[in-house]
Amino acid sequence: MSKVFYIDLQKCTGCRNCQIACKDEFCGNSWLPYAAEQPEIGQFWLKVNEKERGAGSHVRVSYIPFIGAQTQAIAEYAPEVLMDRDDGLIVIEPEKAKDRKDIAEKFEGVYWNEELCIPQGCCGCAHLLDDEDSPIRIPRCVDNCPVEAIQFGDESEFDLAHAERLDEKSNVYYKALPQTFIAATVYDPKEMEIVEGAKVTAKSADETFETSTNMWGDFWFKEIPAADYTVTIEKDGKSKTLSVSTLEKDQGLPDIAFE
Repeated sequence: MSKVFYIDLQKCTGCRNCQIACKDEFCGNSWLPYAAEQPEIGQFWLKVNEKERGAGSHVRVSYIPFIGAQTQAIAEYAPEVLMDRDDGLIVIEPEKAKDRKDIAEKFEGVYWNEELCIPQGCCGCAHLLDDEDSPIRIPRCVDNCPVEAIQFGDESEFDLAHAERLDEKSNVYYKALPQTFIAATVYDPKEMEIVEGAKVTAKSADETFETSTNMWGDFWFKEIPAADYTVTIEKDGKSKTLSVSTLEKDQGLPDIAFE
């Protein structure tokens, strides 16, 4: 049974404890034959990618821990440089991978160590998994996550049918990868007041979503598929329609005058 990482993005707070733990485990430490020392700068075998989405007062921030080297695509491309394992982990052996800069150039999350002339990336802390005397028998990033957003285990332990991967051959699965959003504040320009309780509909070619403006005049369509939408605002027999697309970016719209 293959080992996988399972990351619940609904729990991730962007604290970067996982990223720090990875650096702590491998910077200044050589765990041969599993991994040579990681340089202090320039490499993040686990990196928390942060993205600010939207604009103005309607902004959300998403955090996605990224582990690039754990993909079976490397095993297909260069099996000769990998440690022979039964658990499916991708472990690039430093001695076998000498001078293979092409691997670092081909795969995101695999880095080239110029000093040692080797490609390097996440090895799933295989040295900890294989050491029966180790007090930690899981990857350091998993052990250091205070909210248990990052988990590790056999495929059968997780609901992978409802998870997604950034790479179809990756050993890293995500629960609740962020989708797009539309948000705005609706106001009455004559009364110079916000409009509360207006019905708001967002309709694409495939789906329709409904919400209403809150006590601050705001509406949010959170976690909706990227698409072209027709947004309609209705209240007291009046309506306003606008076209909004989330195909390229999330939409934190300017204030909408409703009269």
